[in-house]
Amino acid sequence: MATLGLVEYADASPEVRAVYDDIMTTRQTDWINNFWKALAHDPATLRRTWQSVKEIMAPGVLDALTKEMIYLAVSATNQCAYCIASHTAGARKAGMTDRMLAELMAVVGMANETNRLASGYQVEIDERFVHSGSRR
Repeated sequence: MATLGLVEYADASPEVRAVYDDIMTTRQTDWINNFWKALAHDPATLRRTWQSVKEIMAPGVLDALTKEMIYLAVSATNQCAYCIASHTAGARKAGMTDRMLAELMAVVGMANETNRLASGYQVEIDERFVHSGSRR
């Protein structure tokens, strides 16, 4: 159960309803998920978070499937069961297959393992990696 409970549409303030309406319009759906209902206890946080999510997850250089799979990978790493469920559904809707999910989780597991090893051993960054991100 959410710490402060969930704010249903019928019980929402006009400010919260406006955000809920935008969520439903943007996502082309007729319902609000529990994440937003939990945040609705703080309308400023609800509005700010929705605006950020809407902007970041909008069409861009990365396609919807890639964005959802990245979100899913981070959610798995952070062990957010709600986010794993939500973004697995989003990724599946965007075209993720069972094989893609399995491979994604293998990469997430490997990245977490090697990240911990590199951190634990305090491995110095190779010089060629330091400058590999710059465009010439």
